[in-house]
Amino acid sequence: MTRRPVAWIVAVVLFGEALFFAAFNWFLGVVVDRQKMSLAGLDPEVMARASKIGGIVFGLYFALCGLVALLVAVRDRQPAGLGRVLLISVAVVHGLLAAFAWGPIGPAVFLGLLVVLALIVLLLVSYDRAPRTPGRSGPGDGGGDAPVTPGPAPTTP
Repeated sequence: MTRRPVAWIVAVVLFGEALFFAAFNWFLGVVVDRQKMSLAGLDPEVMARASKIGGIVFGLYFALCGLVALLVAVRDRQPAGLGRVLLISVAVVHGLLAAFAWGPIGPAVFLGLLVVLALIVLLLVSYDRAPRTPGRSGPGDGGGDAPVTPGPAPTTP
Protein backbone atom coordinates (compact mmCIF):
# COMPACT_ATOMS: atom_id res chain seq x y z
CA MET A 1 0.00 0.00 0.00
CA THR A 2 1.10 3.55 -0.61
CA ARG A 3 -0.57 5.12 2.40
CA ARG A 4 2.38 5.04 4.80
CA PRO A 5 5.03 6.26 2.32
CA VAL A 6 2.77 9.12 1.24
CA ALA A 7 2.24 10.09 4.88
CA TRP A 8 6.00 10.02 5.49
CA ILE A 9 6.67 12.13 2.39
CA VAL A 10 3.98 14.66 3.38
CA ALA A 11 5.44 14.89 6.89
CA VAL A 12 8.97 15.52 5.60
CA VAL A 13 7.78 18.07 3.04
CA LEU A 14 5.68 19.97 5.60
CA PHE A 15 8.57 20.07 8.09
CA GLY A 16 10.81 21.38 5.31
CA GLU A 17 8.25 24.01 4.37
CA ALA A 18 7.94 25.02 8.02
CA LEU A 19 11.67 25.62 8.22
CA PHE A 20 11.74 27.41 4.85
CA PHE A 21 8.82 29.75 5.61
CA ALA A 22 10.16 30.68 9.03
CA ALA A 23 13.69 31.28 7.75
CA PHE A 24 12.57 33.20 4.65
CA ASN A 25 10.27 35.55 6.57
CA TRP A 26 12.95 36.06 9.21
CA PHE A 27 15.39 36.96 6.42
CA LEU A 28 12.87 39.41 4.93
CA GLY A 29 12.41 40.99 8.35
CA VAL A 30 16.16 41.44 8.73
CA VAL A 31 16.43 42.99 5.26
CA VAL A 32 13.60 45.43 5.94
CA ASP A 33 15.10 46.35 9.30
CA ARG A 34 18.65 46.92 7.99
CA GLN A 35 17.56 48.85 4.92
CA LYS A 36 15.02 50.91 6.87
CA MET A 37 12.49 50.23 4.12
CA SER A 38 9.04 51.69 4.45
CA LEU A 39 5.86 50.88 2.61
CA ALA A 40 3.30 53.71 2.40
CA GLY A 41 4.78 55.38 5.46
CA LEU A 42 4.66 52.34 7.76
CA ASP A 43 7.30 52.08 10.45
CA PRO A 44 10.16 49.80 9.26
CA GLU A 45 10.61 48.29 12.74
CA VAL A 46 6.95 47.28 12.86
CA MET A 47 7.17 45.77 9.37
CA ALA A 48 10.31 43.82 10.29
CA ARG A 49 8.77 42.55 13.53
CA ALA A 50 5.53 41.59 11.75
CA SER A 51 7.48 39.66 9.11
CA LYS A 52 9.41 37.74 11.78
CA ILE A 53 6.28 36.98 13.81
CA GLY A 54 4.40 35.92 10.67
CA GLY A 55 7.25 33.61 9.72
CA ILE A 56 7.25 31.99 13.15
CA VAL A 57 3.45 31.57 13.14
CA PHE A 58 3.37 30.03 9.65
CA GLY A 59 6.38 27.88 10.47
CA LEU A 60 4.63 26.54 13.56
CA TYR A 61 1.44 25.96 11.55
CA PHE A 62 3.25 23.93 8.90
CA ALA A 63 5.20 22.07 11.60
CA LEU A 64 1.94 21.18 13.37
CA CYS A 65 0.48 19.91 10.09
CA GLY A 66 3.69 17.94 9.54
CA LEU A 67 3.31 16.45 13.02
CA VAL A 68 -0.22 15.31 12.11
CA ALA A 69 1.12 13.67 8.94
CA LEU A 70 3.92 12.05 10.96
CA LEU A 71 1.40 10.62 13.42
CA VAL A 72 -0.65 9.28 10.52
CA ALA A 73 2.48 7.61 9.13
CA VAL A 74 3.49 6.08 12.45
CA ARG A 75 0.02 4.88 13.46
CA ASP A 76 -1.12 3.94 9.96
CA ARG A 77 -4.58 5.27 10.78
CA GLN A 78 -6.59 8.05 9.19
CA PRO A 79 -6.41 11.48 10.80
CA ALA A 80 -9.45 12.36 12.85
CA GLY A 81 -10.88 15.51 14.36
CA LEU A 82 -8.49 18.44 14.55
CA GLY A 83 -5.77 16.58 12.64
CA ARG A 84 -8.05 16.07 9.65
CA VAL A 85 -9.10 19.72 9.77
CA LEU A 86 -5.44 20.79 9.86
CA LEU A 87 -4.57 18.64 6.84
CA ILE A 88 -7.56 19.96 4.91
CA SER A 89 -6.62 23.54 5.78
CA VAL A 90 -3.00 23.04 4.72
CA ALA A 91 -4.26 21.59 1.42
CA VAL A 92 -6.35 24.73 0.89
CA VAL A 93 -3.34 26.90 1.78
CA HIS A 94 -1.22 25.07 -0.80
CA GLY A 95 -3.93 25.54 -3.43
CA LEU A 96 -4.06 29.27 -2.71
CA LEU A 97 -0.27 29.59 -2.67
CA ALA A 98 -0.10 27.78 -6.00
CA ALA A 99 -2.71 30.07 -7.51
CA PHE A 100 -0.88 33.20 -6.33
CA ALA A 101 2.58 31.87 -7.26
CA TRP A 102 1.82 31.36 -10.94
CA GLY A 103 2.27 34.99 -12.02
CA PRO A 104 4.96 36.50 -9.80
CA ILE A 105 7.17 33.46 -9.22
CA GLY A 106 6.56 31.19 -12.19
CA PRO A 107 5.27 27.80 -13.26
CA ALA A 108 7.99 25.75 -11.52
CA VAL A 109 6.90 26.85 -8.06
CA PHE A 110 3.27 26.50 -9.12
CA LEU A 111 3.84 22.88 -10.13
CA GLY A 112 5.81 22.17 -6.97
CA LEU A 113 2.99 23.46 -4.80
CA LEU A 114 0.47 21.44 -6.82
CA VAL A 115 2.52 18.29 -6.24
CA VAL A 116 2.47 18.92 -2.49
CA LEU A 117 -1.27 19.62 -2.69
CA ALA A 118 -1.80 16.34 -4.54
CA LEU A 119 0.21 14.44 -1.91
CA ILE A 120 -1.85 15.95 0.92
CA VAL A 121 -5.11 15.13 -0.85
CA LEU A 122 -3.86 11.60 -1.53
CA LEU A 123 -3.05 11.25 2.17
CA LEU A 124 -6.55 12.39 3.09
CA VAL A 125 -8.45 10.17 0.66
CA SER A 126 -6.31 7.04 0.96
CA TYR A 127 -7.51 6.57 4.53
CA ASP A 128 -11.11 7.30 3.61
CA ARG A 129 -12.52 3.87 4.51
CA ALA A 130 -11.60 1.67 7.42
CA PRO A 131 -10.37 -1.79 6.42
CA ARG A 132 -13.04 -4.49 6.66
CA THR A 133 -12.43 -7.40 8.94
CA PRO A 134 -13.88 -10.81 8.11
CA GLY A 135 -16.98 -11.78 10.06
CA ARG A 136 -17.96 -8.22 10.92
CA SER A 137 -20.15 -5.82 9.05
CA GLY A 138 -20.15 -2.09 9.27
CA PRO A 139 -22.79 0.44 8.43
CA GLY A 140 -23.71 0.33 4.77
CA ASP A 141 -22.10 -3.07 4.16
CA GLY A 142 -25.41 -4.84 3.79
CA GLY A 143 -24.47 -7.32 6.48
CA GLY A 144 -23.21 -9.91 3.99
CA ASP A 145 -20.36 -11.11 6.20
CA ALA A 146 -22.21 -11.15 9.52
CA PRO A 147 -23.25 -14.52 10.90
CA VAL A 148 -26.99 -14.94 11.17
CA THR A 149 -28.42 -16.57 14.30
CA PRO A 150 -31.93 -17.96 14.04
CA GLY A 151 -34.44 -16.46 16.42
CA PRO A 152 -37.83 -17.63 17.56
CA ALA A 153 -40.40 -18.03 14.82
CA PRO A 154 -43.07 -15.37 14.75
CA THR A 155 -46.48 -16.51 15.95
CA THR A 156 -49.70 -15.55 14.22
CA PRO A 157 -53.09 -15.79 15.88
